[in-house]
Amino acid sequence: MNIYSINIGDTNNLNSNKSLPMMCFYMDHIIIDNEKIGQVKAKLLREKNPKTCKAIWDNLPFNLNLVRWGEELYGEIPIAIGRENSQVDCEVGDVGYWPDGNGFCIFFGPTPASTNENPRAASPVNIFAKIEEDAKIFNQFSSFKGSLKKG
Repeated sequence: MNIYSINIGDTNNLNSNKSLPMMCFYMDHIIIDNEKIGQVKAKLLREKNPKTCKAIWDNLPFNLNLVRWGEELYGEIPIAIGRENSQVDCEVGDVGYWPDGNGFCIFFGPTPASTNENPRAASPVNIFAKIEEDAKIFNQFSSFKGSLKKG
């Protein structure tokens, strides 16, 4: 598990009201947040695509404005990174970064590019997270507005 530290104050005098101890957080999960469905947690796949995970994590939080393509929601995000272990064949619940369009993707079923019941991206994506709940919850959206934040 990766641990990142942030020093948010002078730790030499912990009794001072002006000082706060060093805080640690784990780069484990992201949360997809939406007014209608609440918070959906996804586990980061740091072993699979560590650079993509770090780039996303370091830029959180940000808003999501996604459109639908088959059973995929995707949209541009404020991150530009290259390909990392990219693939077109995906699984239900995969969360990806689309380098060709600086895009965030949620896969919850077949897309127009699919040849079976599994999602298939239009072009290679960096799969960096996996939704821990039933990804079919996203099937109710023709478009999606929400946010992505650290979990």
